[in-house]
Amino acid sequence: MLVITIKQGKEKSLLERDPWIYVSAVERVDGKPGERNNPGATAVVQTSSGQFLARAAHSPNAQLRARVWSFDQNEPIDHGFIKRRVKAAIAKRTAKKTAPGAPVNLIVGDEDGLSGLLVEWFTAAPGYLVCQFGSTGVDAWKVPIVQTLIAETGCKNVYERADELVRKGECLPVVSGALAGDEPPEDIQLTLNGVRYAMNIRTGQKIRFK
Repeated sequence: MLVITIKQGKEKSLLERDPWIYVSAVERVDGKPGERNNPGATAVVQTSSGQFLARAAHSPNAQLRARVWSFDQNEPIDHGFIKRRVKAAIAKRTAKKTAPGAPVNLIVGDEDGLSGLLVEWFTAAPGYLVCQFGSTGVDAWKVPIVQTLIAETGCKNVYERADELVRKGECLPVVSGALAGDEPPEDIQLTLNGVRYAMNIRTGQKIRFK
């Protein structure tokens, strides 16, 4: 088992439910070498006296050393957990009315308990889900995340957009491309607040107004 021990006096933010753990707060990391060096591995976070604080995804080479999954000692981090978090985020966001053709922000990182994950749904046919995996934790669970997104939205086209600065900060490879289905075209037509414009959803750049 991977265990992150927090320095005495540095546990306050975690007790206040802050999900980010910086390297400056870490006293030591215990576990087998393979676990300690495995990006995204789940760790138990404890105080210097051994009190449970959280379960978190470990980023062995990043300044942001861990991101909390759950503050519940009895909640395991497994496929079921990941699927529940993704489904809850989708249910919350799709319940809100959006203008036809406007993109939907399905998952917004820490707000949805999926730190580092951003997902936009471009609903205009044929439809595309654009994901950014900005932490080792969500990157490690990429397959069940994508499977749940497809199952819950019915959208079969999933594209990964890599933010170079964020991915490098997590010591993750910078790779973009289709994770399922087809890659989006260079330009798609969107409508936002009554204005039509073209956008390159591979990069996130609006390229011209109509």
